[in-house]
Amino acid sequence: MAWALVVVAGLFETAFAVSLKNSEGFSRLWWTLSFVVCAGISFTLLTLALRTLPVGSAYAVWTGIGAAGTAVVGMWLLGDPVGTLRILSIVLIVAGVIGLNLAPSSAH
Repeated sequence: MAWALVVVAGLFETAFAVSLKNSEGFSRLWWTLSFVVCAGISFTLLTLALRTLPVGSAYAVWTGIGAAGTAVVGMWLLGDPVGTLRILSIVLIVAGVIGLNLAPSSAH
């Protein structure tokens, strides 16, 4: 359940980043409100997940989903440049998050 909260929180992180972009410096009311609501939901869900998950892994997944998701949405919907290096970089973010979660969680 906690990991599901992190994943949903990461999706809301993507939404708040896109809303922030579309708010045009907080000058567009609905996008600004969308930013505030999505950020609040994202941080709340992350906070709830951190009650049981290790902070390093949970934060890495949250930021990884947010970073990769925002980059993909930017390329797909917002006209951000699409290129091999950008796509490879997104793959590396995802691989890094997976790697952190595959690493042993107990100290040796």
